[in-house]
Amino acid sequence: MKKIADLRALTIEELKQEEKDLRKELFNLRFQKTTGEIENPLRIRHVRKGIARVLTIISEKIKRSH
Repeated sequence: MKKIADLRALTIEELKQEEKDLRKELFNLRFQKTTGEIENPLRIRHVRKGIARVLTIISEKIKRSH
């Protein structure tokens, strides 16, 4: 997971790609949880928080640009 400072340095397009990657990872983790193969169930929470961070930074950048 990237740090906040690293995320803030990215462009909006890069942040959207990061969000897409995190959502894909979240889907895979949920699938693993359903099949009972998940190694670290806490990772789901971390990925969800990462998505929230990325979305927050995107909205901040959009507000700043207007």
